[in-house]
Amino acid sequence: MFICFVEYHIEPSAEERYRGWIAPRRTEAGFKLYEGTDQPLLFVEVWEAMDEEEALNIKKERCGERSSWREMADWVPGGSAKIHAWTFKPVMDGRAVPNS
Repeated sequence: MFICFVEYHIEPSAEERYRGWIAPRRTEAGFKLYEGTDQPLLFVEVWEAMDEEEALNIKKERCGERSSWREMADWVPGGSAKIHAWTFKPVMDGRAVPNS
């Protein structure tokens, strides 16, 4: 199992719009949303993927110029450049699992 990890901060003035917009997306399979406890309005999305290719596709869709998620970039200070995404692979016995 791989993951795509997406992190961003939402402008306080856009909080209500963001929360209303993200609510229906929280039901998407393999998606979890977290908010910072010591940094309010700092959000982390965790997307589960079966392999590296799927994780990279999630990252591409999540950050793409034509993504359905693009709208929320208007609520991020600095816009889409401040939406950070990474993919991760599991580690076993101190070593990363080979790509599958």
